[in-house]
Amino acid sequence: MQTVDEVQQGIIDEFSLFSDWMDKYAYIIEQGNALEPLDEQYKTPENLIKGCQSRVWLQTEYRDGRLFFGAESDALIVKGLLALVLRVFNGRTPDEIIGSDLRFMKEIGLTEHLSPTRSNGLLSVIQQVRYYAVAYKAKEGVN
Repeated sequence: MQTVDEVQQGIIDEFSLFSDWMDKYAYIIEQGNALEPLDEQYKTPENLIKGCQSRVWLQTEYRDGRLFFGAESDALIVKGLLALVLRVFNGRTPDEIIGSDLRFMKEIGLTEHLSPTRSNGLLSVIQQVRYYAVAYKAKEGVN
């Protein structure tokens, strides 16, 4: 399995193929279209991310010391952003998630090309992923 940094570098390399931001947005949407649809049973108020302008659901499963995420949004760009974040975090241990530095967003220029509300929503998703990592790490320590 690739490290968090290797996955991020792969994303950075993919985005470096596009010079135009319209092409980058199209690629983000393409990533979202490839995202596994979230089962309707997980589209609950508990899985709804607060702080997002569009509706975003994040579902987490903890198996064999690793976190696995499912996500969906009713907005195409957001769904693509979720796909990128999940590529980095899916199948990681809580320590890997907690200790990771998400640099790919800044390096591909996302931070300056997203609207403030979309940036805040993306940060809310990342905070929720990290929250799950901290919670499952604490739960591990209790056992």
